[in-house]
Amino acid sequence: MKILVIGAGDLGTEAGLRFIAAGHRVTAWRRRPELLPASFGTRRVDLGDAGTELPTIDADTDIVVFTPAAPERSEDAYRRTYLSAARRVFDALARDGVDPQRFLLVSSTAVYGDAAGGWVDEDTPASPRTATARILAQTEALVRERASATIVLRLAGIYGPGRNHLITQVRNGAARAPGKTVWTNRIHRDDAASAIVHLCSAVPAPDPLYLGVDLEPVDLAEVQRFIAALLDVSAPGPGDAPVNRGGDRRLSNARLLATGFRFAFPTYREGYASVLSGEGARHP
Repeated sequence: MKILVIGAGDLGTEAGLRFIAAGHRVTAWRRRPELLPASFGTRRVDLGDAGTELPTIDADTDIVVFTPAAPERSEDAYRRTYLSAARRVFDALARDGVDPQRFLLVSSTAVYGDAAGGWVDEDTPASPRTATARILAQTEALVRERASATIVLRLAGIYGPGRNHLITQVRNGAARAPGKTVWTNRIHRDDAASAIVHLCSAVPAPDPLYLGVDLEPVDLAEVQRFIAALLDVSAPGPGDAPVNRGGDRRLSNARLLATGFRFAFPTYREGYASVLSGEGARHP
């Protein structure tokens, strides 16, 4: 198949490499295409610049994977990078007469509100609490309206090679264990990329919405203790700790598992052990 990856940063690049390994052809759009692998067809595109025309989309494009990443966590940046960019992409598809077999949007579980520690799945209504989460929800709605065959993949907190914020906090003693249970949900970068490829190419009739999250929601303090043990440093002491941006909840991946998807890193244990052993690399 011919795959167009739009917004090919770390995650999009990893997904593209996996598409190519499976025998597909990949064209990728990003601001700095010189950073992309030589095996990709590339185009220089700034999704946030509404004043530039998007490149011609190849007529034989089968799959579009839209994996934008806002340069900052602000309402304006999210609006330009997600909602406005998605509108421009669909205008370009219409301009070039391209109707892909599948259009996959990488979104975020931030569109859910607080669940007081309860379980959340694809049937739980979205209730975004922040301006950026509301823009994500609006982008999802736009994609459903304009794509013939939509897959929205809502990812939880992505971690993996080069994504060392929590590890650094634990290592340098800045981490603090919250005084109450703070549920966290995550997915390793490689599993997120594999899920994109799986849903686009290995599922005959995918559902329109999936949660991309590993097998085990877990208390933040437990993750901190695990990382501290691997680093052979003291576990974080109690203190003020940031709570989840999106709210207190546990996310279910049952629908993704039902497609036959299997995780390389089923929980944070396998994932952080891999990261700390130096496996993998973050794509520039």
